[in-house]
Amino acid sequence: MTEATLDTFVDQATDPIVITGFVQIVTAAALAAIVLGVVYARDLDFEREVLTTSGRGLVQVVAAGAVIGVLLAAHLAWATVVLAFMICVAGWISHERGDAIPGVFRTSVLSIGFGAGLVIVMMALAGAIETTMRDLIVIGSMIIANAMKTNSLVLDRFTGELAANRPEIEAVLSVGGSPERAINRYVSTSVYASIIPILDSIKSLGIVQIPGLMAGMIIAGANPIYAAQYQFVIMLMIFAAGGLTVVVNTILISRRVFTDAKQLDDSILNAIET
Repeated sequence: MTEATLDTFVDQATDPIVITGFVQIVTAAALAAIVLGVVYARDLDFEREVLTTSGRGLVQVVAAGAVIGVLLAAHLAWATVVLAFMICVAGWISHERGDAIPGVFRTSVLSIGFGAGLVIVMMALAGAIETTMRDLIVIGSMIIANAMKTNSLVLDRFTGELAANRPEIEAVLSVGGSPERAINRYVSTSVYASIIPILDSIKSLGIVQIPGLMAGMIIAGANPIYAAQYQFVIMLMIFAAGGLTVVVNTILISRRVFTDAKQLDDSILNAIET
């Protein structure tokens, strides 16, 4: 860490606005405590998860803010390292939704890397993402995170479809149908289900929601029309990254649920069902 980078970090950490931020966190936490009170009173039994998740989220996001503050003063080449690390972590988090399938962590990393990476590179070349540490990390992380969520959804739905429709799949295989034909319907259902949240977000733009990026740009004084246009570009980036991710990953994992004899792998199906 260079002296200039260290000075930047110290300046950011000692900024009075940081204290204001903690006051705002306490206020928001008080509101969240109301929800916890209801959960406890009704014996819903997930208040501990809410507390641990919130605490973990606070530590992670503050640490991330501090790291990003340091990275903003670093060489641009570090952006590639940071984004690659994010993709690996995203693959690790989302692979748990389909961990009964062999090699799903590797396919998740490859799929997220392909989907999110291609979008980031292409949109950077098009000028929609400025080639600065700030834009590459902030917008890149947004794209990667949403690709991760879409990947989690497709893995969860795909494994559920396999378990729920095992007799139908085996019936197609028993009459000589190919593995691809046997599960094509369930792959399509899984892919569509995984992109529904993104599609709904695009449908509701400007009517049900004013997304955070657009709102932030308007508050910062940007032209509201351009802010709306850029938000739409971001949503299309998210859709493209998520769509590419799930299409690639379903192609890769579909091959892994069958044996060399082109039959469903009982060990995988048993693991999913348990």
